[in-house]
Amino acid sequence: MRLVLLGAPGSGKGTQAARLKSDLGVPHISTGDMLRAAVKAGTPVGLKAKAVMDAGKLVSDDILLAMLEERLAQADAKAGFILDGYPRNLAQAAALDDLLARIGKPLSAVVKLDVPNETIIGRCEIRFAAEHRKDDNPEVVRDRLKVYAEQTAPVADFYAQRGKLQVVDGVGALDEVTARVKRALAAAA
Repeated sequence: MRLVLLGAPGSGKGTQAARLKSDLGVPHISTGDMLRAAVKAGTPVGLKAKAVMDAGKLVSDDILLAMLEERLAQADAKAGFILDGYPRNLAQAAALDDLLARIGKPLSAVVKLDVPNETIIGRCEIRFAAEHRKDDNPEVVRDRLKVYAEQTAPVADFYAQRGKLQVVDGVGALDEVTARVKRALAAAA
């Protein structure tokens, strides 16, 4: 299974990916985690990313794609993967499709977790109070939701046009949402 999980920040992508990875027998690949690991390991692409990050800039799509290609070449991703946090825009979606076509591993499915903004803000407020994560501050979350609506939401249409998109209600108990995602994956197979 080669899967992309889409959804606004706080929609539960990481939580669902962590729950699905053992069932599917594939790694959960978070671009943020991947970036930090490549920098820590000192890989050639990681060193490029570190220089960009140390300068206070965003890592380019080219660097992210190169890191992703390195990650997908690892043995644990041979049977598939769950991508979380990538693609974030239409250019990344097109580049990912090109990469996967080139390496002969096209996506099996794209699942979008649909969660209202008010619910996301509430979830993040709870997490902010408990964990004090800067990216869960309600003002930061509102800004991230605006960026998501402008840049990432159109990615769902990109995959819908290719017949890959499954939209899942991401509100409810974790087990209920996971069951919905699994049904969507079965329908996509």
